[in-house]
Order: sequence, then structure tokens, then C-alpha cells
Amino acid sequence: MSFRHQYVIGDLQGCHAAYLQLLKTLDFDPAQDKLWFAGDLVARGEDSLNTLRDVKALCEQGAAATVLGNHDLNLIAVWRGAAKIKRKDKTAPIFAADDCDELLEWLRRQPILAYPDDHTVLVHAGIPPHWTIDAAETHAQELESQLQGSLKQLDRLLPNLYSKEADEWHASINGFTKMRAIANYFTRMRLCKQDGTLEFSFSGELDEPMPDGFFPWFEWPVPRTRKILFGHWAALKAEIDLPTVRALDGGCVWGNHLLAYRLGNGQVITSSAHCHIDS
Repeated sequence: MSFRHQYVIGDLQGCHAAYLQLLKTLDFDPAQDKLWFAGDLVARGEDSLNTLRDVKALCEQGAAATVLGNHDLNLIAVWRGAAKIKRKDKTAPIFAADDCDELLEWLRRQPILAYPDDHTVLVHAGIPPHWTIDAAETHAQELESQLQGSLKQLDRLLPNLYSKEADEWHASINGFTKMRAIANYFTRMRLCKQDGTLEFSFSGELDEPMPDGFFPWFEWPVPRTRKILFGHWAALKAEIDLPTVRALDGGCVWGNHLLAYRLGNGQVITSSAHCHIDS
């Protein structure tokens, strides 16, 4: 199907008012246009419940698609009793809603990696330098298979997706250790070494001091066959636009902007509304 316009939108984080304002700015028409979301649909914004409902409805119409982010995985984990709601998250209304199970069943079946067009690949946090795009797709499918399996399978997986320590990636990695490493690359990564070793503590701007030997994952010189579109790193304010990567998280939930990246010409459109939440 051909579309009038396709847009990739950075982390919504439940900022429903800014999302609706951005759709107006885009003159979005679900009959002609398509939206792609970079994950983290929910969490710290003012209305995660209606944000999730709206995105689900558009996806089911074929007018949108999303990948999963770390906050989305956490939401699924809370739903299944494998995690508790984080103090700053405003997702409790989702679990009190009559359609909670329907929403979360839908969410867990969304992909980790997607191809918005022939020139781009969309993930939440990034693709590590030691993976090709093809390898990343294979690893994404491995994790998707676990997330989309039976509830018994899901309940075994979720408690094993969390660790304060980064797992070492090696040829014989397997089981839950492998699934956790894959989830960390796709949904939590900011800094890494060239071999893919992750560092979880840094979330600041690029001019801030970084741990020795670690650099932003996209600064390692790796030839890419597609441009990687990603969110997650709010401190970048969506200002990174390189030949092989484009940052999309404008930090709306932190008082900045929600933005849309138009496929084809790379135009960036921002919402005039901010996310108004209590700090």
C-alpha cells in the first residue's frame, strides 16, 4: 500500500495532549498516512492509558506500527507480576481499565525491530556495532518469539529480562542470558564498547564525561545498509542526524518536544504542546 506521508514519531511516554497536537500539526489522515512509533508508548506522561488505546486503534487500522521500548517491556512485566510500577511512572490507570488485558495482549505482540521503508530500520534504543542489520533482525525475532508465546512462556521470560549488570555477548550465549542481552541492546543501550559491552549508568548529553572506553553506540564506525531510526535517549533532544542514524526522542516528557520525522525527505515536525506533568 502506498501512503501520502509516513512519519516516524519518537517516544510518546504517555504524553497524550502533545501527541494529539502533533497529529493536528501533521494534518494526519489515517486513510492516507501512516505513523511509525519508536517505542516507549507509555510511562511518565499525563495519560498513558489513552495514548496506548489510540496507538493500538491506529495499528489495527493499518495506519500505524510500533516497536517495543524498555517502558513497554516494563509495562508487560508489571501486568504479569514480574515487576512493580516504578515510582515515577503514571501507568496505574492502565491496570485499572476494563480493557487492560486486551491492551497488554496486543502490546506484547508488537515487534522489536521494523522496516518503515527500503532505506531505514526502526528500533527503540539502537543496534550495537557488532551486529549487522540482518543479525539484528534475527535476534529481534528470537526475543519476539518469546514475548509472543504462551503466557506460561512469557512468565518464565520476564523475570529474567532484568539485571543491573550487562551480559557479555559471545558466540555461545543462549537461554535467558541471551534474551536479556538482546532486550538490553534494543531497548536500553546508550553507551557501549566496540565489542558490544554495555554501560547502563550514563544517560546524559554527549559533552558530559563518559566512562573510559565507552562511546555512544552510533559513534563506532560501522557500515550500515539502512539508516537506523531510534528514540530512547532523551538527552540527545533528537539532534543527532548522521548518514546512518537519526535520533527521534525529543524529550517531550521532560518539557521539550514530541517530533515526527517524515520518511522520504527527512523533514522534522514538532508538536507545539508540551507534556504537563508534576515533577
